[in-house]
Amino acid sequence: MLHYFVAVAEERHYGRAAARLHMTQPPLSRAIKQLETDLGVVLLHRSAAGVALTAAGQTLYAEATALLEQAERARARVTAAAGAATLTVGTLADTGRELGTSVAAAFRRRHPEVAIRFREADFTDPTTGLRAGLVDVALTRTPFDDTGISTRVLRSERVGAVLRTDDPLANRGPLRLADLADRPWFQLPDGTDPIWRAYWNGAAPVGERPAGPVVRTVTECLQAVLWNGMVGIAPLSHALPDGLTVAPLTDMPPSRLVVAWASARENPLVRSFAQLAGTAHRSARA
Repeated sequence: MLHYFVAVAEERHYGRAAARLHMTQPPLSRAIKQLETDLGVVLLHRSAAGVALTAAGQTLYAEATALLEQAERARARVTAAAGAATLTVGTLADTGRELGTSVAAAFRRRHPEVAIRFREADFTDPTTGLRAGLVDVALTRTPFDDTGISTRVLRSERVGAVLRTDDPLANRGPLRLADLADRPWFQLPDGTDPIWRAYWNGAAPVGERPAGPVVRTVTECLQAVLWNGMVGIAPLSHALPDGLTVAPLTDMPPSRLVVAWASARENPLVRSFAQLAGTAHRSARA
C-alpha cells in the first residue's frame, strides 16, 4: 500500500497516479483512505487543482520512499546473487543524453554489482528492442503501440518544425501544420510502428504530404533539412547544428519522454531504474 501512497504523493494527482500504477482510480482512492484509517491521520488534501500533502503525509512520504528503496535494493541483491546481474538499456536518437550523470551516479550507488549495457536504436523501432527482448528497459518517446508495455512519463515537451535558418518560415514565429502542407516531409521506413510514424509525419496519413527522403536517424533528418530543405519535427529542447532552427508548432501534441519496459518482464532492477530516472527528472524540474 505504501507504493500507492508514494505514487499519489509524487504525481499530486489521483488520475495520473492510477495510470502510473496501471490501475483504475476508485481502488487507488480506497487504498489511500484505508491507509489513512489505519494510521488515524489525514495524509492528503484533495482539491480541483490536485493533491497536497499534509504534514503527516510529508513525514510518511519521506519514510515510505526510504523503505521502498531499501526493499528494491534487497530484491536487486537477491537477483544479483543468482548470477552476474546486467541491465540492458535501450535509447532512441537523443534520449541517451537525457539520463544524465545524476541517474548514472544514483544507480551505481544503489546497485554497484550490476553491469549496465546500452543499445541505441533507430527510428524504425521506438521501443528500442523491448518487444524483441533485446533490452530490459528503454528511454524513448511516445506515442507508439504500447500493447504489453508499461511506461513512466519523465517529461512532456512541445515540438516544432526543423527548418534552415534562411527558410522564409524560420522567422515567422510559431507555425501551424497547415503552413507546411506543401513542403517535402521526412518519411520513415516501411514496417515502422504506424502510431509512431503518423506522429512524426505531422499526424497526416502516409501519402498526404509531399514525400521527402526515408530517414532512420536524427543525423539523417538534420542533414536532409540542411542540404535539401526538407521539413521534420523535433522537440524544442533538441540541440541543433549551426544553420538550423526549430519553429514551435501550435497544433502538434507534445512529445513525452518516457521510461518503458515490457510488462511481462518487469523485475527489481527495471523498477529501480525507472524510479531513479523519475526522481532525477522531478529534481531537475524543481
